[in-house]
Amino acid sequence: MNESGLERRLIAAFADARTATEENADLFARVNRSLEDARARRRFRWRLAGWILTFVAANAVLALALSDFDNRRFIMPWWVIELITNIVLIALAIGLGPFIKRFGRSYAADVFRANPRTGKSYLVLTDVAYYLIFTSFVLFTVTFVEPADWARSTGAQLKHEVARIGGILLIMGILHAANVVALPIIGGLLSSNKRLDDSRAHPGSGVQPSISVPPLGPGTWILRIEQAPGSIAPETSQETSS
Repeated sequence: MNESGLERRLIAAFADARTATEENADLFARVNRSLEDARARRRFRWRLAGWILTFVAANAVLALALSDFDNRRFIMPWWVIELITNIVLIALAIGLGPFIKRFGRSYAADVFRANPRTGKSYLVLTDVAYYLIFTSFVLFTVTFVEPADWARSTGAQLKHEVARIGGILLIMGILHAANVVALPIIGGLLSSNKRLDDSRAHPGSGVQPSISVPPLGPGTWILRIEQAPGSIAPETSQETSS
C-alpha cells in the first residue's frame, strides 16, 4: 500500500469516528474545572513552601538573636536549642494534624456514610486525643536543667533533640496507620448495629437483619414469612427457598 492509499484510509477512519462520537454538553466545564483544580494545587504547594521557608528563617533569626558573638564566633546557649526544638515540635503537631485530616475527610465520610453524625463526633474526639498525646509528649521530653553530657559536647544535645522530633513523627505515623485500619471496622460495626436497630423498631418496613442467603439459581421462588400485627410470635422473619 502506497502513502496516498494509507492517507485515504486514515482520513476515512477519522471521519467515521467523528460521525459516531457524541459531544458531552459539560465537557468544556469539566476541562475548566480540572484546570482550575490544578492551578489551586500549584498555589497551595507554593504557599506551603513559603510557609516552611518563613518558619525556618524565623527560627534562624531567633537563634542568632539569642546567641552571643565573641571572637568571630557565635556562642549559642543550650536552652536556645531546646527552645527551638520545642517550637518545631509544636509546629509539627499544629501543622500536620489538619493536613492529615484534610486528606482523610473523604475517607471518613465513606466509612461513616450510614452514620454521618457519629462520624463527625468521632473525628472531633480523634482530634482531642491527637492534641492530648502530642502535648503530653512535649511536656514529658522537655529539659529544664542542662545535663552534664550536654556541657561536654553539643552533639549529645543535638542527638537528643533530633530523637525528640523523630519520636513525635513516629507517634504520628503509628496513630495515623491505626486510625486508617480501625475506621472501616468501627464504621462496619456502627452500620450493622443501625440496621439491626431499624429492623427491630420497624419489623414491616422491609429493613431486614443481615443474614446469609445461599446462591439462588434461575427459576427459584422465595417464600417470606413475617410476624402478623398483634401476634405473640418472636419478632423474627424467616426466608425459605425452593
